[in-house]
Amino acid sequence: MIKKIIDGILATLSEEFGDEYTLYTESVMQGMKEPCFFVFCISPNTRVFRGRRYYHENQFAIQYLTAADEPRAECTNVAERLFACLEMITVDSDLMRGTEMNADISDEVLTFTVNYNFFSYRTTDELKMEEFEGTETTLKG
Repeated sequence: MIKKIIDGILATLSEEFGDEYTLYTESVMQGMKEPCFFVFCISPNTRVFRGRRYYHENQFAIQYLTAADEPRAECTNVAERLFACLEMITVDSDLMRGTEMNADISDEVLTFTVNYNFFSYRTTDELKMEEFEGTETTLKG
């Protein structure tokens, strides 16, 4: 599901910012094109909620790098747009709300964090009882 959420984030960023911005999901050693976004899950967590229900907490980081002449002003502008566009993303044709959004600008790099949390339900492969034909036996003791 984390991959599907990342795909939803990428689609939203592409829609909001267009083709002038490069999107990455892995580290780039050479040939990085700015302006660009890096998207990755930094803190996935799953816990049992009740029975077979699980609560998944997933914190994502979106880093923005720019080559603008005024990088802090550009990062501030991008942060405002991220707050708006990442509040709701589409994952598997369903809307998912982003929570606990935070923007931090340091060393002319914007790091934006957002949580996409959800519940899941695990089914089990239980063997169902089948009819049994046989003779009845009584134990005597």
